[in-house]
Amino acid sequence: MAFLLDWLLALTPIAAVLGLMVGLRWSGVRAGLVGWLMALAIAALRFGAGPSLLLWAQVRGLFFSLFVLYIIWSALLFYRVTDEAGAVAAIGLSLPRLTADRALQALILGWAFSAFLQGVGGFGVPVAVLAPLLLGLGFPAVPAVVIPSIGHSWSVTFGSLGSSFYALMAATGRPGEELGPPSAVLLGLACFLCGAGVLWAAGGPRALRHGWVPLLLIGAAMAGTQYIVVRARMWAIGGMCAGLVGIGVSVLWARFFTSSATSNPDPPGSMRIQMALVPYGILIAIVFLAQLVPPVEEFLGRTVLRVAVPELVTARGWRTPGGVTTGIPIFGHAGALLIYASLMTFALYARQGRYKPGVLRRIGRDVVRRALPASLGIATMVGMSVTMEHAGMTYHLAEGVSRVMGSAFLLASPFVGALGAFMTGSNTNSNVIFGAFQQQVATLAGLNPVLALAAQTTGGAVGGMFAPAKIIVGCATVCASEGQTMRKAFIYGTAILAIIALVVALWGLK
Repeated sequence: MAFLLDWLLALTPIAAVLGLMVGLRWSGVRAGLVGWLMALAIAALRFGAGPSLLLWAQVRGLFFSLFVLYIIWSALLFYRVTDEAGAVAAIGLSLPRLTADRALQALILGWAFSAFLQGVGGFGVPVAVLAPLLLGLGFPAVPAVVIPSIGHSWSVTFGSLGSSFYALMAATGRPGEELGPPSAVLLGLACFLCGAGVLWAAGGPRALRHGWVPLLLIGAAMAGTQYIVVRARMWAIGGMCAGLVGIGVSVLWARFFTSSATSNPDPPGSMRIQMALVPYGILIAIVFLAQLVPPVEEFLGRTVLRVAVPELVTARGWRTPGGVTTGIPIFGHAGALLIYASLMTFALYARQGRYKPGVLRRIGRDVVRRALPASLGIATMVGMSVTMEHAGMTYHLAEGVSRVMGSAFLLASPFVGALGAFMTGSNTNSNVIFGAFQQQVATLAGLNPVLALAAQTTGGAVGGMFAPAKIIVGCATVCASEGQTMRKAFIYGTAILAIIALVVALWGLK
């Protein structure tokens, strides 16, 4: 009876966050704050966490939050610097002119280009940008939102310059070299499934039959590129590089195997697509130098911000070994690399006169407007997650689940990740909330914890496909029915998750 009570109390903060966000439509900031305060209270009153333990847990949570937020703020800065100059619009306007084939237009924009946008921006950008473009091409409002919602989701983990993946590493303490390859394999499978979903949403089974060859070619190019980049430890640009290669293969297919679409001349002063792609070449070059050239990597990694943490013990005997907080390499962090690319891009486009007066104010205001709510939500949820882990609450949750599910848990792992993304609107938040939980359940059940974590972040990526926060943003841009759009996206998402769950379970039998 005591174990059941402990389990229910340990579940309470997570249940509160999910319930408040879905049932009462609270923001992540408000719901995360409630969950954090509940975790602090339960940890102290039931699990024997003293003031010193709770204080050090928050210190660890602060460094963990800063590690992830460094990427988020820098990624938004890079996106706004390129978008303000017209680079994103130039790419988006040029791609539909390649072909009059409706199915291929959906693949190019809703799959390849949306993956690229997720790679460099994220945070709902692909759906918000592409839904109006698809509507303008003649797609109905609901499919115009559903297509990019499906198409971008597979690239979420290694998109947004890797923020979700870095969160998974920080939440579980496992290195990217260990987590990256299986995650890239499962996300590669999701890539093909999302492409098939895009074709079906664009024109049903007829479009799928018509477009299966470019689906396989483009999908192989994107999934393969992401896997190679991830194996090379360049997690921050996995989604972006995959999207760029996907766009390139799409362009070649459209030029040689389909008829061109009728196009209007470019607006006066618009950017050529070659120039629009330059910032992403700059970013790739910087990441390559910083992560694959040892002298540069060593130089940028010299200054690391971290704090030593003592061993922490609750009154009930739960021990958290001493060590250090998550290290933040000030000049070699992925966020720093994004800032370098942003500064170089801004200088390039400013010299060409691409920016209108007041550009710095607009960029700064928009970055703060987008990043601040996400930052506060992540910080409170990280505080909740770290508090639960240090008090032994996460272990109690995991032990209860492992007793019930045992070896069948891998079937549920992708759905757990999807649940977190659906409720919070973020794969990053899902990895923060459920990463340590999935790792502990898999360990207690005698399963492969790395595979469970790969399934967690893959499920979290796919779950964002039908997250209310993203659907609402997309529907607002084209005046589509939120309920109808949500239902259609949910059907595609659950079908994809079921296939991934089956593959994970079979993989776990090896």
